[in-house]
Amino acid sequence: MNIGLYFGTFNPIHVGHLIIANYMVENSDLDEVWFVVTPHNPFKKKKSLLENYHRLELVHLATENYDKIKPSDIEFHLPQPNYTVHTLAHIADTYPQHTFSLIMGEDNLKSFHKWKNYEIILEHHHLYIYPRVSEGKIETQFDKHPKIHHIKAPIIELSSTQIRNGIKENKNIQPMLTEAVWKYIDEMNFYRK
Repeated sequence: MNIGLYFGTFNPIHVGHLIIANYMVENSDLDEVWFVVTPHNPFKKKKSLLENYHRLELVHLATENYDKIKPSDIEFHLPQPNYTVHTLAHIADTYPQHTFSLIMGEDNLKSFHKWKNYEIILEHHHLYIYPRVSEGKIETQFDKHPKIHHIKAPIIELSSTQIRNGIKENKNIQPMLTEAVWKYIDEMNFYRK
């Protein structure tokens, strides 16, 4: 199977993540999409993150009705901070029967040349890129690269930051989350402070 890995802190997971993952699995040669919940992104402040277990539980709740979209905690068991190149090597060793590709937004492709060992990633994996509204331009080395596939997915201008801020400001953000995810966040009183 060709599995698309969609990395993120998912703090929290929202309908935009699901729309993109579902579009990718239904409109490309990917057989499944795995949401890889990142315990700690080197570029983000850790204190703003919910505990790993809670973010993973939210991804479980969000994906329970999607056969081709699965949660993954594989990075929870790797040294911190995690780098995608290390996770990919580990996941390929753990599941040698599958092929793994990366799903990323166009904004991440613009900074991909700054990723640790990006050349090794491109040597062994395909990238599936969804459009994002962002500044800057894509490096020419990634222009028309045979392993980089631009998928004309819907542009989703929705962010976990917007949701966290909305909850803090006591706004109704329910339409941005699945019902199960909203219920869990509300019951646990997350993001209120």
